[in-house]
Amino acid sequence: MKNNELLSVAVDAAEKAGKLLRKGLGTSFQISKKSGKHNLVTEYDHASEKIIIETILKAFPSHGILAEESGPSKTGEILWIIDPLDGTVNFAHGIPVFSVSIAATRGEEILCGVVYQPITEELFTAEKGKGAFFNGQKMQVTDTTDINAAFLATGFPYNVDQNPLHCIDTFSNMTKKGIPIRRLGSAAIDLAYVAAGRFDAYWEVSLEPWDLAGGKLLVEEAGGKVTDYEGRPRSLRERGPILATNGRLKLELV
Repeated sequence: MKNNELLSVAVDAAEKAGKLLRKGLGTSFQISKKSGKHNLVTEYDHASEKIIIETILKAFPSHGILAEESGPSKTGEILWIIDPLDGTVNFAHGIPVFSVSIAATRGEEILCGVVYQPITEELFTAEKGKGAFFNGQKMQVTDTTDINAAFLATGFPYNVDQNPLHCIDTFSNMTKKGIPIRRLGSAAIDLAYVAAGRFDAYWEVSLEPWDLAGGKLLVEEAGGKVTDYEGRPRSLRERGPILATNGRLKLELV
C-alpha cells in the first residue's frame, strides 16, 4: 500500500464530511455537553465521524480507527486518527472557523495527514517524506527568527480556570511582549496555518491525539518542528502540551 492511496481516501473522507458540516452550519441541531466547561458535542460531530469512518473502512476494512467521539473502535496495523469536527464550540455558535482532521498512522509514524476547512474550502495535505500542500500548492513554514517579529497562535483547555501548567500565566507573559496572538478555536487549523506560514508558531497546554495527528505532519513536512514544552518529541498517543514552530523560534519559545 502506498501513502498516496491513504491520502486519497483521507481527502475523500474529509471533503464528504466537510460538505455535511457546511450544510449544517447555522441550522438547528442538538447540542450536548461533555465534561468540562463549554466542551460541546453536536449531532454533526457524530454524523461527520460516521461518514469518515465508513469511507475509510470501505477502502481499508482491516485498518484501525481512533476517533474523538467513538474512541478506539477497531484495531489494525494502520490506525486512522480522526477529529470529525475540530472547533465544535465555534460550529455550535454559528462561527465558521472549524475543521476536519484525519491522519493515517503506523505506530508513532504519521503516514499522511489532512486538515480541511469546509467553509473556506481550504485543503491542507501531507505525505510522509513528500512535503505539505495547500490546495495543491507546496507549503513552507516562515523564516522568522526574532520572537518580537512573530505572529503566534494559542488555545486553552476546557479547565483553563484551573490554570494547568500555568497556561494563564504563560499567555499573560507572551502578551506582555506585545506580540500579536490569535485564538481561533481549532487546533488543527492552528497547526495547518503554521505549516502554511500564516503563523510562526502555536502552543497549547493540552491536546488529544485527534487534535494533533493531522496537523503535526503538515508542520513537519513544511519544515517546522512539533514538540512538547520541553522541546522533546511529542507522542501521538498521549494527551499533553504542544509547541509547533517554524523551527527557528523553537529554542526561544521553549
